[in-house]
This record gives sequence, structure tokens and C-alpha cells, in this order.
Amino acid sequence: MINYMLLVSRQATARARKVRLAKWYQTTLQKAKVKIVKDVTQLVLARRTRMCNFLKYKNTKVVYRRYASLFFVCGIMQSNNELITLKIIHRYVEVLNWYFGNV
Repeated sequence: MINYMLLVSRQATARARKVRLAKWYQTTLQKAKVKIVKDVTQLVLARRTRMCNFLKYKNTKVVYRRYASLFFVCGIMQSNNELITLKIIHRYVEVLNWYFGNV
């Protein structure tokens, strides 16, 4: 089950980041959401290009994929398959690209 999905853009400066979309699929307190967004974006943006797209964050797995300057980040349960989540992210990007063009 997907817990949340974040679309984060990387800005020109190294520490700048902007959350473009945050969709939560389970109820979470606002304070916890802010902490998750801050921690996860920090972890993902600090990783290099050739590193693995999966990482652990507390009791969840984080799966992300970079398209141009946008990072699509999903938080999933430990028992879920990471490769299927990558495929879901790719399909989501294809739909956005079809609808909006040049995502």
C-alpha cells in the first residue's frame, strides 16, 4: 500500500527544494507530515544519480524516480514490491505527460 506520494523539484541551489504535490493515502497528523516531507526530501535530494532508487525511512520504504528536475517519491509499506512502485511512478508520469505535455 502506498502511504504517500510527493513531487519535489530541485532548484538551482543545493539546499533549495519545493514540494509541488503531496498526496497522503493514510491519515497522518500535520506535524508528522511536515517532518516526513522534510526528512524524505532531504534524503532523496542528497543521493547521487547512480545510487539505488530505494531507501528505508523509519518503518517504511521510500521509492523515488527522477524525471528532469522533478523527483517522484512514494512511501510504501515494508512488504510492498519496489519494482512495482517504480512502474506505478512511470505510468503516472506517462499520464501526466499525455495530459499536460512535456512533464
